[in-house]
Amino acid sequence: MLAYALRRVAASIPVILAATFVVFILVSLTGNPVDRLRLLDPPPPPEVLAAEEHRLFIDQPLLTRYWLWLSGILRGDFGPSADQYLQIGPEVFSRFAVTFRLVLLAMLVALVLAVIVGVISAVRQYTVIDYTSTFFGFLFLAMPSFWLAVLLKEGGVFANNNLGATVFYTVGESSVVVEGGFLERFLDGLGHLILPTIALALISFASWSRYQRASMLEVLNSDYVRLARAKGLRWRKVMTRHALRTALIPLVTITALDLANIIGGAVVTETVFQWRGAGRLLLDAIRARDVHVVMAWLLVASVAVVLFNLLADLLYAKLDPRIRYD
Repeated sequence: MLAYALRRVAASIPVILAATFVVFILVSLTGNPVDRLRLLDPPPPPEVLAAEEHRLFIDQPLLTRYWLWLSGILRGDFGPSADQYLQIGPEVFSRFAVTFRLVLLAMLVALVLAVIVGVISAVRQYTVIDYTSTFFGFLFLAMPSFWLAVLLKEGGVFANNNLGATVFYTVGESSVVVEGGFLERFLDGLGHLILPTIALALISFASWSRYQRASMLEVLNSDYVRLARAKGLRWRKVMTRHALRTALIPLVTITALDLANIIGGAVVTETVFQWRGAGRLLLDAIRARDVHVVMAWLLVASVAVVLFNLLADLLYAKLDPRIRYD
C-alpha cells in the first residue's frame, strides 16, 4: 500500500505543475500590480516603480518569472508579495488553518447526514420519508451557496435581535476579545462555526445523500445481500457489515472529488460571514493582481485535494476486502 501511495503522489506532481503553470500565466496576464502605484497623487518616481517591478520579477519574461517562483518553492520561498510587508508562507498557512476548520467540519456534518438520510431513504423506498428527503435534497441543490449563506446570516441576526442575546454569531471566525481560558475560546469559535458550517454542509449533503441512496438501493438488490439474508443473518448485521460498507465506496469517491468545490464554496461562505480565511486572502490577491499569493493559495489547495483523493483511494481497501493495492 505504501508503494501505491508513493506512485500516486509521484503521478500527481505533473498535474500540480501543469495547474500552477496555467494559473500563473492567466493571473500574470491580467495586469501589472505596480500600476496601482502609478495612480497615486503624486505618483512615485520612475526609479521607485522600476525597483518595485524588479522586486516582483515583473521586468522578467513570463517563463523566467514562473521558473523563479517554482525554484523558490523548492527552497520554501513563496516569492514576494505586492504588499511588501506580507510574508506569503505564514499568511497563507494561517488563513488555510481557518478555512480548513470550516471545510472539514462541514464535510463531516454533510457526510453523517448523507449516510443517515441516504440509507433510510433506500430502506424506506417510496415512503413519505423517501419523498421528503428527495424534496429537501433537490431544494438545497437548487439553492446558490451565497444565497443560502445570506439567508442563514439574516436568520441569525433576526434570532439575536428578538431574543436579546447572542445565539448565532454572524460576523467573523472568532470574537475580537474573548475573556476566559481555553473552554471559553473553544465555545466562542464553535459559536462562530455554526451558521457557516450549515451553509456549506447543506449544499454538499443534498447531492451526497442522493448518491448514497442510489448506491444503497443497488447493494440491497445485489445477490450477495440476498444470500446473506437467506443464510439467516440478522438484518442489522447484513446492513452494517455487508451492505453499508460496500455502499459507502461511491460516496467516498464523490466526497474526494468534491473537495475542490467545497473549498470554492468556502470562499463564498467566508465572504458572506466576513471571515479572515483563505477565501478572503484569495479575493484580495486577485483584486491586487498579487500573482505569488494566488499561486501559493492554489498550491496549498491542490496539495490538499491530491492528499484527500489519495486518502479516499486507501479507504477503498478498508471498506471492501476484495480491493488490494499490491
